[in-house]
Amino acid sequence: MLVYIARRFLQAIPVVIGVTFLIFLLMFILPGDPARMLVQKGASPEVLQRVREAYGLDKPWYVQYGKYMWKLLHGDFGTSIRYRRPVIDMMKDHYPNSVRLALVALMIEAVLGVAAGIISAVKRYSFLDVLVTLSTTILVAMPIFWFAMLLQVFFGLKLGVLPISGMGNGSWRYYVLPAIALASVHTAFVARLTRSSMLEVIRQDYIRTARAKGLSEWRVILKHALKNALIPVVTILGLDFGGLIGSAILTETVFSWPGVGRVIYLAILQRDPPVVVGGVLILVLVFIFLNLVVDISYTYLDPRIRYGARK
Repeated sequence: MLVYIARRFLQAIPVVIGVTFLIFLLMFILPGDPARMLVQKGASPEVLQRVREAYGLDKPWYVQYGKYMWKLLHGDFGTSIRYRRPVIDMMKDHYPNSVRLALVALMIEAVLGVAAGIISAVKRYSFLDVLVTLSTTILVAMPIFWFAMLLQVFFGLKLGVLPISGMGNGSWRYYVLPAIALASVHTAFVARLTRSSMLEVIRQDYIRTARAKGLSEWRVILKHALKNALIPVVTILGLDFGGLIGSAILTETVFSWPGVGRVIYLAILQRDPPVVVGGVLILVLVFIFLNLVVDISYTYLDPRIRYGARK
């Protein structure tokens, strides 16, 4: 197992290099001059040149990238050009907000998605099955930012029961709308995956044996079928936690949520490469770590995988 974990970490190195290279290159070719955002409007070319030299913006992009990677090897994620703060400090301030929002969205996704998938599989071809299928199709096809705006208009402006922006005092009411919007597409995928996985499992011989013993249908489903059916679902849920944080840029922007996604979005507009690269890199590292945790969790869900891991 330790060899497997070490091999996975080594495999992550080229991924990190590729992500930083691609993001750095994209930020460099975007139109706009970061130096102009650091000085007053109408500043002279001499002032702009001094600012570029002070921040190393006058160097070719590959030189800037090389310096950034050298600092990264020493644990330095860079300093924001706009705010003149270490990127890691900015992430520490905003990352917990994104994590809390992602956790709430993951709870919604897990509870509603798994429950809807089980009901749809057990009540196959019934009205509930059709309702789940139709609902998940609509959620998958609907853009998240548009769905988020619909939630704001209906629950915030029309009914006035929930806040539509910001985090306020941290009350649960501020989490409801952004968490629902963030979890919407993922919930639909989990429901569909749970349904298909459950349908495959309940056709197995051991399920017929359990029914033949006289066990109740829901006991057969929850005790015998669900555990094996959840193996692919756990994969999605584990990876979705990192995905929810990474895909929250639109949601956090629409709801003005003070998370890392909104910080990255603003950094793109302000042409602040260290913040964009550092923020995306942290998201990638979290995603890689969660992927590893999910793989290890397989050994506790399926003894056959556990045996293979020991070997």
